[in-house]
Amino acid sequence: MPDTPPQLSVLRRHERFVAIDKPSGLLSVPGRAPEHHDSVHTRARALFPDATGPLIMHRLDWETSGVLLLALDPEAHAHLGRQFERRTIAKTYIAVLSGVPDQPAGRISLPIKPDYSNRPYQIVDHDNGRESITDYRVLDTANGHARVEFTPLTGRTHQLRVHAAKGLNLPILGDALYGDRTSAPRLLLHAAAIECTEPVKGSRTRIRIESPVPF
Repeated sequence: MPDTPPQLSVLRRHERFVAIDKPSGLLSVPGRAPEHHDSVHTRARALFPDATGPLIMHRLDWETSGVLLLALDPEAHAHLGRQFERRTIAKTYIAVLSGVPDQPAGRISLPIKPDYSNRPYQIVDHDNGRESITDYRVLDTANGHARVEFTPLTGRTHQLRVHAAKGLNLPILGDALYGDRTSAPRLLLHAAAIECTEPVKGSRTRIRIESPVPF
């Protein structure tokens, strides 16, 4: 009997792209080590064997869950790629913080860059960092923690995790890099929604895909 290919939860199937619900603990793309081969990309290749092109449009950290777009052909990949470059794709994340922000809503703007001696850690560097911007609003509070909605306007590595820890001084619960790994069973960060233009030439149809928050 052949092995059953590892599954992906599909949120929406379109003729040009697929939106999947990435679980926490799964890499977006395979790592170099054999034990890091399992990933969204690897599973997608098995589940969509007729797909052409690179598939992966963007990434989520392995501990982050939620909506991830996969392009099924090169034209869709290029179309969606332009949307990411032009920042016309809207993304919404939900996180639980280690405390409650002083302000119920606001904008975080910090120049960040990799800490080259301590990858994948990112640091704030006002001289050499790249601009990163996130809007946030508090949705509710409980037990001294705030559930917040993050809307990133740029797409830097670990942007939301850095903005929570360094911008609000409130790391996301379960964040091993910027906070306390033991504060939650997992990183409490979820890509709850993504909105894009249908990747068809000339289309102006906007598509919104949502994923239920698992925490």
